[in-house]
Amino acid sequence: MSRTLLIGTGNQGKLKEIRNILGDIPFVLRDASAIEPPPENGDSYAANAISKAQYYAKASGVWALADDSGLEVEALGGAPGIFSARYAGDDASDADRRALLIAELANSRNKSRRARFVCVVAIAAPDQQVLNVAEGFCEGAIAQSERGASGFGYDPLFVPDGYELTFAELPEAVKNSISHRGRALAKAKEFLLAQPPLILTEL
Repeated sequence: MSRTLLIGTGNQGKLKEIRNILGDIPFVLRDASAIEPPPENGDSYAANAISKAQYYAKASGVWALADDSGLEVEALGGAPGIFSARYAGDDASDADRRALLIAELANSRNKSRRARFVCVVAIAAPDQQVLNVAEGFCEGAIAQSERGASGFGYDPLFVPDGYELTFAELPEAVKNSISHRGRALAKAKEFLLAQPPLILTEL
């Protein structure tokens, strides 16, 4: 049988990014569109990533990979952090969240634009065993205004160190090679490729 890995996310931008980064591994990559997403109530990126991976693995009966990520802004005391996806409310759009972030920065006494993206990727088996946890970081700064039409989330506002372009302006391959998610997934990919075939094959 084909090796299968379910990607536990309902975010289409994130799904595309993960597929691109993991694309050449010997797995059939499945999306989670048929599975109701779980709540995110952990107190850390790792807790959320692990619980999501376990949830999707149990629901699908195959290995599942899930991530939790966030933007930590120095002037906002590390906010929005693990609440990045819910920063402006559960029904808010990416544009709403970016607008709130810019407004909060404008009202902050701390004028630092420093920020970093954080990502934790977890892989779990259907029996709830946590197989691998990997993390990645990308340091940078918040732009004065949105720039670029690529990517998703806070990408139009984040300028990674060493670059003048935002994540939304950089070529996809460049972003994926330096981003928080790209770095975490590179470690997860190493783990997947190192496993003996017998372990990876569903019975």
